[in-house]
Amino acid sequence: MYLLAFAGACVLVAMAPGVSTAVIMRQTLRAGRASGLAATLGNETGILLWGLGAASGLSALLVASQLAYDVMRVVGAVVLVVMGAQALWQARKGVPPAEGEVVPGLRGPYLAGLGTCLANPKAAVFAMSFLPQFVPAGRNVPLTLVTLALVWVLVDLLWYTLIIWAVARAKAWLGRPAVRRRLEQVSGVVLIGLGVRLAVESR
Repeated sequence: MYLLAFAGACVLVAMAPGVSTAVIMRQTLRAGRASGLAATLGNETGILLWGLGAASGLSALLVASQLAYDVMRVVGAVVLVVMGAQALWQARKGVPPAEGEVVPGLRGPYLAGLGTCLANPKAAVFAMSFLPQFVPAGRNVPLTLVTLALVWVLVDLLWYTLIIWAVARAKAWLGRPAVRRRLEQVSGVVLIGLGVRLAVESR
C-alpha cells in the first residue's frame, strides 16, 4: 500500500514543471526522441544516485553541511546559466538540425540530464525529506529507501516518455524554424533565470 501512495506522490512531483522538464523538452526538439530519452536517462541516473545517497546517509551530510550545500548550489547555478546561454546562442546562430539529419551523439544529452540533476542541491534535500516519509515502521530503512528510489525513477521515466512522445508528435508545428528559434530563446531565458535564482537563494 505504501508503494502505491508513494507512486501517486511521485506522479504529482513529476508533473510539476522544472528544469529537468525544460532540458528534456529542449533536447527532444533539438535532436529528436532519442536525444530526449538520453537526457531523461541522465536525469534518472542522478535521481537514483540521490536516492542511494539518502539510503546511505550521504544526502544527510550534504543537508547538514552549509559549505557543501553552497558549493553545489553555485555549481548548479553555473551549469544552468551555461545551458541557458548555449540555448540563446543556438537561437541566434540558427535552428539545429531536424530529426533525421546528422546530429551529435547521445552522450551530450545524457550528461546534460545527469549534470542538471546532480548539480542541484535541492534534489538532495528533496530526496532526504521526501523518501523517508514513506518508509513504514519496522521496515529495513536503507532497503526500503532504495526501493522507493527505484519506484521514483520508474514513474519519472514513464512521465517523461509521455512528454517526449507528445513533443515529437507536435514537432511538425514546433519544428518550424521560427517556432524552434523562439523556443530556444524561451528555454535559454528560463534556464538562466533558474540558475540565477539558485545562485542567490538560501536553503
